[in-house]
Amino acid sequence: QVQVVESGGGLVQPGGSLRLSCAASGNIYSVVAMGWYRQAPGKERELVASVRSGGNTNYADSVKGRFTISRDNAKNTVYLQMNSLKPEDTAVYYCYADLIPRTGWTPVKYWGQGTQVTVSS
Repeated sequence: QVQVVESGGGLVQPGGSLRLSCAASGNIYSVVAMGWYRQAPGKERELVASVRSGGNTNYADSVKGRFTISRDNAKNTVYLQMNSLKPEDTAVYYCYADLIPRTGWTPVKYWGQGTQVTVSS
């Protein structure tokens, strides 16, 4: 069994910073990629940032220059440092891990439970 557990999030004023963490654990053979999606009320879920095992990163245009994703491969953990936060960043942030479980041969996407980020004065 595989678990993806997030931490961080909360309420912050515009211009402030938050750091999200996410760890994948359990019966894992290898992790291919990890990252974050977000979903605001009434909107579709969108990719915020991702990082592959080799270190390649990808960001949504709306967060480039403000958010930084990093990864600790030894711990199967990914971090999202969010700076210069804006009200439009308010959403539920979902961590995901594309990984190969020990019980299988192909990558499977696992999701965290989501964490609320609210940017408001």
